[in-house]
Amino acid sequence: MKKHKSLLILILTLALAFALCSCQSKSQETEEQTETNQSTSEIETSSGTDLSNVGTGSVYTDASDSSHAVIADGETIAYENISVNKTGDASGDEADFYGTNAAVFATNGANLTLTNSKIVTAGSHANAVFSYGEGTALTISNSVIETSENNSGGIMVTGGGTLNASNLLVTTQGGSSAAIRSDRGGGTMIVTGGSYSSFGSGSPAIYSTADVTVSDATLYSGVSQAVVVEGKNSVTLVNVNATGNNTKKNSKNSDQYQAVMIYQSMSGDASVGKGVFTMTGGSLTSLNGGMFYVNNTVAEINLSGVEFVYATDDFLRIEAAGWGTSGSNGGHVTLNASSQEFEGVITVDSISDLNLYLKDGSVFTGSIDNEGETYIEIEDGSKWVLTGDSEVTGLTCSADAIDLNGYTLTVNGNIYAEGTESMGTAIVQSSAAESHSTVQAPSKPGKH
Repeated sequence: MKKHKSLLILILTLALAFALCSCQSKSQETEEQTETNQSTSEIETSSGTDLSNVGTGSVYTDASDSSHAVIADGETIAYENISVNKTGDASGDEADFYGTNAAVFATNGANLTLTNSKIVTAGSHANAVFSYGEGTALTISNSVIETSENNSGGIMVTGGGTLNASNLLVTTQGGSSAAIRSDRGGGTMIVTGGSYSSFGSGSPAIYSTADVTVSDATLYSGVSQAVVVEGKNSVTLVNVNATGNNTKKNSKNSDQYQAVMIYQSMSGDASVGKGVFTMTGGSLTSLNGGMFYVNNTVAEINLSGVEFVYATDDFLRIEAAGWGTSGSNGGHVTLNASSQEFEGVITVDSISDLNLYLKDGSVFTGSIDNEGETYIEIEDGSKWVLTGDSEVTGLTCSADAIDLNGYTLTVNGNIYAEGTESMGTAIVQSSAAESHSTVQAPSKPGKH
């Protein structure tokens, strides 16, 4: 159900401004970062865990370029109540793909555990906590993580690593520095509880080239999307409150703003295939722009019991952008709504398609601007209430499933008569991206 978004946005804005009022400005760009650089160690996580006294034990410091303050290389080791401070810089793929210059680094099948600790980095390409490689497992709980420079994520996996996190307070300030981040080779991340915030350009709260599951947590991005899924990867949110204030573009490949984007950059960092976003319960807030944006990939969106807070009426936009090969870089989406109410405009461009399934009492209040192919299937007990003239290529529904609300619905070129049954056929979806998997784009939201 649509909330009074203007009031909520005002409350969020005032609350953020109050929390950040003590920060000093330097230049226009650094001001936007330092405004959010509050003392996170004095704040509770979303689960109420007090983290004000973590990291008061042993101190681990590293100021060298391309090195680590804490490393577990093929060993099983645990740290409790430590403080980790990392400066020193790195650049490029060695840091982003393989963990060079990460403050805390696990590799070669290591099993590393950290509890009640604080990790701070202040170097370029200085990711805070990094799990790399098949068989490597990193577990971190009840801890604070802060990074301040570009390409410095909070918690990160690549190369098939595994990372389990619980009750963390993560804040990143730099560009391309997602709070929950992955890169080439992906892996598995399971996050429970905590608060995860990012404030740099191209820094969603989650950037996934992995399989990421987050439960009972808060996500916030100050200038980027709340969530980005690239390629054949997934994000699953359960009882999560996620907010995207997407006000800056990190790339010229798109002029759209959104809370969630699913796409394929063709950079080689994510396998080509279906990207999946699943959200159960919780809330998804867009403070600027649309809710969902899909391009140059096949995508599946599963929604159940999510509370949406809208900035515009742009709910789902499926269209070509600057990634991929022109003419074959549209989006191909299956949207499953179960016990879900949502509203707005769904846009499908001429080289894109949509299968929309309304199940278990779901209600879609909105319109469809379709230039490609769109199929809608409305299960008994679910409903579509039109808010504008709409056109689809296929429709399956019972006689009482559609409320035209005074508007016209066209199905495969024919005017639909309210109160009639319809039977259609779902669209067989595939993406041309697989046949163009060597084509590369110059940039993507999570990279400079």
